[in-house]
This record gives sequence, structure tokens and C-alpha cells, in this order.
Amino acid sequence: MQESIRLDGVSLWRRTQEEFSYDLKRTILSFIEGKYRHPAKKIVLDNIDLTIECGEKIGIIGGNGAGKSTMLKLISGILKPTSGTVRIRGKVAPLIELGAGFDSDLSVRDNIILYGVMLGYSQEEMRSRADLILKFAELEDYALVPVKGLSSGMTARLGFAIATDTKPDILILDEVLSVGDVTFKNKCSQRMEEFWQDHVTVLLVSHSMDLIRQNCHKAIWLEQGQIKMIGKTDDVVNQYLENAQPSEAVPQSVIS
Repeated sequence: MQESIRLDGVSLWRRTQEEFSYDLKRTILSFIEGKYRHPAKKIVLDNIDLTIECGEKIGIIGGNGAGKSTMLKLISGILKPTSGTVRIRGKVAPLIELGAGFDSDLSVRDNIILYGVMLGYSQEEMRSRADLILKFAELEDYALVPVKGLSSGMTARLGFAIATDTKPDILILDEVLSVGDVTFKNKCSQRMEEFWQDHVTVLLVSHSMDLIRQNCHKAIWLEQGQIKMIGKTDDVVNQYLENAQPSEAVPQSVIS
């Protein structure tokens, strides 16, 4: 099979809160007093090697701070690795952070066009798709409203509607299927069935082990920025649940 995603020796260091707050005045003073030290940095991803084939449906699990969302951002191109290489084949539609990729001052319709153009589609094509996207997102009456005027639920619906309508080669989902009311969740599930049957590569981060089990061929367990285990979904999920600490107990099904 053809490779869709490949990470070779990928590491990412991020600044800690201490470094962010280390202002110029304190830096100069510490130099004068001979007490200067470089603020700490934290490794978020540590030497990740990973190959994902076209059409694979991969679940990514792990505790909070394990590096799941960070890895998705690297694959999406939102972040750049400190070292190593990330290779992607095809168009990527990331649904990672609420409102990511939107211009809050532009109208909903203009954002649909802009988002599609960023994914590689023409303005004309996105204009022709806009009405169907608005209808799916249940935002027909908000077409001319700036995105900043939408609620968080509306923004989530808009992002999902655009990303899944444009039929990307790689779809990246970070807990987004838990957003919205029951009716919209059902619409999302029905649309996602098309992706699971199609030759689209899907990366799904979720705390719902049921969702991962039902929809993913393989699973990746991340722990402290490293791949702890990768393999068949049931095998990985079972090991993860067996090793979870009581304070990190993961429910089989999470409904947000």
C-alpha cells in the first residue's frame, strides 16, 4: 500500500510556562547577579517513528499530556518538529481546535470559501458547495454573520461540515464527534460512515474507547511523548485500560 503519513525521528520541545513568563528585565537582572540560567523546556514528542498507509483508520489514545493533540498538529502542519521529518501525501483536513483555520471577522460563507481554498480547492468550487455546507451545519440563517458571532457549538458544526464535505485525503479528528446535540451527532455519525468505507485516511483522538474500538483498524497508545504500543485496536485498548492508574481510569464510553 501507499504511504499516507510518515514520521521519522520526530521530536518536539515546547517552552514551559516559566520560559514564557521570563521577561527581559528579569533576564538582565539575573545576568548582572550572575544567576542567569536558561528557562526550562519540555519534550512533548520524543523520537517518533510512524508510518500510516492510505485508507487506514487509526485511533490515538493516551492520558492527558501524552502528546496526542501535538502529534496531530505536526501532521496537520500547524506545528513544526524540533527535529526529524514529517511527510504527508494528499490534502489534510484537520478538526483539532474549535475555530482553528477560521477568520473570526469574516462571514460564515466567506470562511467556507477560505477554508476550502486552504485545502486546495478553487473559489468557484467552494462557492458552489457553500449552500450544502450551510444546510448540513444548520447555519443557513447565519451565512452573512461573522464567525465570531457564532456559539461554540455552531463553530464546531461549521468546521465539521466543511472538512467532511470537501472529501480530503486525510481527515484528522480530535474529540470533535462529541460536540453538538444528539440530532447533529447522529448526522455526524452517518456522514462519518462514508469516510470509514472510503479510501480516506482517518486519525481519531478520543477518550471514548467504544468509539475507537468500533471505528479504527489500528490504535496507537502514546505515553509521555513516546509510542508505548501500536497494533490491532482491541489489543492496544485492552493493554491501555489494564495499565491505566485508578486516577486515570478511562470510561468505555464518554458522552460530552
